[in-house]
Amino acid sequence: MSKSLVERRLIEVSTELKKLRSELHVANEQLAHFADEAEDARMRSLVSETPGAGRDHREAEKHVAAMSRHRDELQAKVSTLEQSQDELLDRL
Repeated sequence: MSKSLVERRLIEVSTELKKLRSELHVANEQLAHFADEAEDARMRSLVSETPGAGRDHREAEKHVAAMSRHRDELQAKVSTLEQSQDELLDRL
C-alpha cells in the first residue's frame, strides 16, 4: 500500500473514530440516565406494589438493556477502528 493511500485511509479512520467516540459519549450519558430512571421505577414498584409500577419498571429495564447493547456495539466499533489505526500507523 502506498504512503499516500495509507495516509488517506488513516484520515478516514481518524474521522470515523472521532464520530464514534462522540456517539459513545452520548450513549454513555443516555445509559446513565436510563439506569437512573430504571432504579427510580424499581423503587416505585417496591413501594407501591401495583401492577402498573411493575410494568413501568420492566419497561425501564428494557430501555437500559437496549442502550447497553448499543453502547457495547459502539465500543466494539471504536476498538476495531483503533486497531485499524494502529496497523496503518505501523505501515507508515
